[in-house]
Amino acid sequence: MTGTTKKTPLVVIFGRANVGKSTLFNRLTEKNMALISAIPGTTRDINTASTEWRGVGFTLVDTGGITDLAPPGAKTAVDPGKIEALVRQQTVDYMQRADLVLFLVDTRDGLLPQDKRLSLQMKKNFGQTKKIILIANKADTPRLRKETAEFNKLSLGEPLPVSAATGSGTGDLLDVIVAKLEKTESVPADDAPAGEGEDTAGISIAVIGKPNVGKSSMINAVAGRREVIVSPVPHTTREPRDLALAYRGRKITFIDTAGISKQGQKGARNKKTKNTLERISIAKSLAVLKKADIALLLLDVNEPVTRQDAKLAEEIINKGAGLIIVANKWDSVKEKDTKAHTEEIYDALPFVSWAPVQFVSALTGEKIKKIFDLILLVDEQKKITVSDNALNKLLGRIVKRHLPAKAKGAKHPRIYELKQTGFAPPAFTLRIGAKDTLHFSYLRFIANRLREKYGFVGTPIRIKVIKNKKVHGAHETWNTKHVT
Repeated sequence: MTGTTKKTPLVVIFGRANVGKSTLFNRLTEKNMALISAIPGTTRDINTASTEWRGVGFTLVDTGGITDLAPPGAKTAVDPGKIEALVRQQTVDYMQRADLVLFLVDTRDGLLPQDKRLSLQMKKNFGQTKKIILIANKADTPRLRKETAEFNKLSLGEPLPVSAATGSGTGDLLDVIVAKLEKTESVPADDAPAGEGEDTAGISIAVIGKPNVGKSSMINAVAGRREVIVSPVPHTTREPRDLALAYRGRKITFIDTAGISKQGQKGARNKKTKNTLERISIAKSLAVLKKADIALLLLDVNEPVTRQDAKLAEEIINKGAGLIIVANKWDSVKEKDTKAHTEEIYDALPFVSWAPVQFVSALTGEKIKKIFDLILLVDEQKKITVSDNALNKLLGRIVKRHLPAKAKGAKHPRIYELKQTGFAPPAFTLRIGAKDTLHFSYLRFIANRLREKYGFVGTPIRIKVIKNKKVHGAHETWNTKHVT
């Protein structure tokens, strides 16, 4: 590519714990993406979102609260069990790439030693104070706004008083951000973020699985860099995290989610359960499936498939998302017999034998690229449409091969019509006689014949039965729906 274009600027929110970074992130993006809690250290992985003000777009980044900054490029080893060190390392990485840093302090707490230390380290490690905006948050009253003057001692310019909770002062803040960003020089188009400038519709991918099957490692592997924190500590990831990439002209957005345990899944659905961070995190993870086009169900290939894995597969199917089973940690398998391992997975999850299985190693990056090709395949298969004429010809062959099975009664039901009524996921209606009944196993039989003929790889098929009784000119709907 030649010429220059203006990349999407990166604006990073930074500060110690509990100064209101996530609240400000949600306020400026007008999205309830970041998990908010009074518990220090709630935010671990960064959150990103695109936003715009007065015609100027930028990517806003919410970082975890830290009390110290390691020097950029430090080669010190990071203990994967010490999450605080991983949060700090990730924050430093993003600050180095930032066009602007929003340094948050807490007006109610006043100027603290941690604020002074972080200010000195920022100036020492990153140099340019002109890319830092000092924000005095929680300035909710006129009295508190006057008290923001003490933050002038940080020598980072005049503090801008805001209240992220109420929105007071955030318009002025956005004006300052835009004014500074408009001075940003153009950069080569090759430096634009992955996926920028794509005209085709994007594909949203939810990465789902039990705790510690390697979801965050997977995100880092597909990104080719450390995007999310990886740790053996359960529930390190607490909130969904988006990562947009481009592949073969398509924008693919991966969403990392919190590990979903059996008890946690039950708690997330029970409104009487106490609002713990784990419950909120898992509820957010399950909500991701509602907007996902495809889900990657991650399994640890070294562990047997469990009932919880089956429950997660059911969640994916019920939401209508495409499904790809990713068997991770393939590098640690001694006998790499993909056929045998695939059969084991299908034996444990027979109701998703239509979902492709891909063996990968998020640690080494082995076969990660194959996931991208499967994503494009499943996205294409979800959108297959079949004409009424073709479907009824197929229906004739199906009935000849195997007479329709009745749910009750003495005679075989009569099927009048098979018609496609939707796609992504594909949906069909099957019209039978007014007094007939149809056994659910026959619906599965029809779905399997549809797959044999047309594919529908990695996508659930919905079949709804309607009876041939007319009510006010319309077909009466029978309360039978089958997803397979």
